[in-house]
Amino acid sequence: MVFKNAGYALVGAFEAMSNEQIKRQFDTNVFGVMNVTRAILPYFRQKNGGTIINTTSMGGLLTFPLYSVYHSTKWALEGFMESLQFELKQFNIKVKNVEPGAIKKDFYDRSLDFVTKKGLTAYDKYVNTAHPNMLKEGEKADGPLVVAKKVFAAAIDSSSKLRYPVGGNGPLLLFLRWILPLSLFNAIVRSQIEKGFK
Repeated sequence: MVFKNAGYALVGAFEAMSNEQIKRQFDTNVFGVMNVTRAILPYFRQKNGGTIINTTSMGGLLTFPLYSVYHSTKWALEGFMESLQFELKQFNIKVKNVEPGAIKKDFYDRSLDFVTKKGLTAYDKYVNTAHPNMLKEGEKADGPLVVAKKVFAAAIDSSSKLRYPVGGNGPLLLFLRWILPLSLFNAIVRSQIEKGFK
């Protein structure tokens, strides 16, 4: 089994982000995962079995304001792993994505790279409303133990199940995202994240 958990979030108005910042986000969240996966596959093929577990995010299946580049990396991971499972099934290699929602942990400090650009003030009012509202969701969320338990559940699950959502309202949000029209779902997101924005 290999478990991949490295990642961080580049956050802020997309217009404020540099090519270097975006490249670093993809190098860590996408290409790092791909490189580790490529390295382990010959070993798993030789032993005719193995499990690849990835910490992705519910942010790989739905989106929130100010996280556009972070979301694009997580959507890339979800698509990569969903496709990869087809070609790996013949070698008895299982792919499992653990998809945390908001989790009360240092993600919002250590693992969050908040971006601003000198002279760019057009987004300030929106950012100063949405960003604190996003942080509040993390403050009242479950702790990291729920994710650890979900990783363990995925590790011992002998099925070919791909997705393991976890954490607070995460599973409910994913369910709503799939059953509601996008316009209605986005209205729900706005009602929470854009509170106070006029």
